[in-house]
Amino acid sequence: MAGIKSIGILTSGGDAPGMNAAIRAVTRSAIFNGFSVKGIMRGYKGLVFNEIVDFKSQSVSNIIQLGGTILKTARSQEFTTPEGRKAAYDNMVAAGIDALVVIGGDGSLTGAGIFAEEFNVPIVGLPGTIDNDLGGTDSTIGYDTALNTIMEAVDKLRDTASSHERLFFVEVMGHTAGYLALNSAIATGSEAAIIPEMETEVDQLAELINHGFRKSKNSAIVIVAENPKTGGATALAERVKKEFPQYDARVTILGHIQRGGSPTAVDRILASRMGEAAIEAILDGQRNVMIGTMNGKIVYVPFAKAVKHDKGIDRGALDLVKILSI
Repeated sequence: MAGIKSIGILTSGGDAPGMNAAIRAVTRSAIFNGFSVKGIMRGYKGLVFNEIVDFKSQSVSNIIQLGGTILKTARSQEFTTPEGRKAAYDNMVAAGIDALVVIGGDGSLTGAGIFAEEFNVPIVGLPGTIDNDLGGTDSTIGYDTALNTIMEAVDKLRDTASSHERLFFVEVMGHTAGYLALNSAIATGSEAAIIPEMETEVDQLAELINHGFRKSKNSAIVIVAENPKTGGATALAERVKKEFPQYDARVTILGHIQRGGSPTAVDRILASRMGEAAIEAILDGQRNVMIGTMNGKIVYVPFAKAVKHDKGIDRGALDLVKILSI
């Protein structure tokens, strides 16, 4: 795109495995196409407080295998104010940055949309979140790695669950979406997944105990998405104590280990493809779009569509958990 010489990269919001692979791909694709690259530390906060560094090809050597993000990430209250965004824009101009690549989840892309509109900045987003809750893309960077982390943890838990007669509730991340819970339930052979998308339709706990937890099984593992709607694993275990005292309910909250670890091959390849596609999008004159993949093909998704949370849950996957847990 005419007039763009320098590209800034930042990672924002919660970190996700594969962000470094994306940073590497964006940096090297940009350099390959003749752009200079600036790394912005600590997300939008670094833009507001002018933490901007020159990036060369060697700046991203040996990082594809690392979890987390070498650019660091932070929540930025300042960027939510018009004054903060103005300071961010002034710093960007002073550093000679003409376009931004923002790697993050829905909050990050929402912020990008506002910033792009206010200051007419070309921005391309990459979906970096373990929750896989962004619209317009089959998968987000970090999702596959988080699924594998959950799978390994639950496999270990199953060894101890089957030694005792227990109902294990395993809480996984996914504040607004049940993708992690649902797919990790399939991958681990869990008895059920309790997800926010279903909470308004049925009492998922009662359904599980009355239909799913049969006498033939002496232990069960239930994956629960952390969410005010489901109440999380702790609230469900409390309910079991009150309503179904015959069961010994235990809670395991996997927490932030889901965000860590070396990214899987799937996430490294996805991040590399998306990073290169972000630079292609800028060359094509695209702006205010997130890079997604649909059926293996790269697609451009407007920010407004990406952050809508209208992906919907796969009913077939829900049925599959039920069928395979008999």
